[in-house]
Amino acid sequence: MIHKIETAENIVAFRALGQVTTDDFKMVVLPELEGLSKGINGINFLFALDTDSQDLTNNSWLQDSLTGLKQFANWKRFAIVSDDEVSISNGFTFNESGEFRGFKKQAFNKALKWVEGSTNNV
Repeated sequence: MIHKIETAENIVAFRALGQVTTDDFKMVVLPELEGLSKGINGINFLFALDTDSQDLTNNSWLQDSLTGLKQFANWKRFAIVSDDEVSISNGFTFNESGEFRGFKKQAFNKALKWVEGSTNNV
């Protein structure tokens, strides 16, 4: 399941919990990104993964999600919050425009501030 996290207006943020499906991503994340991308020059995006590593690697939702995210070209800041090293280091390498940073779960607030543009430091 994916839940939207309420944040500043210049950000879309989500938390993936437990079992996640491609439909969860298409129904929750993509419409929010489409709306934000029409109203601003750059997308600030935070995705917190509270799922088992097994959920990430054994399900196709992650690859389907990456395919869906590639349609957006105007990325500004993109943060992944996860304790899974694969997700943080290379799980979302499609993002060629803008900045990408990975954060551990304990640094969630730091990730949110970075995506908001409140800080340039990690």
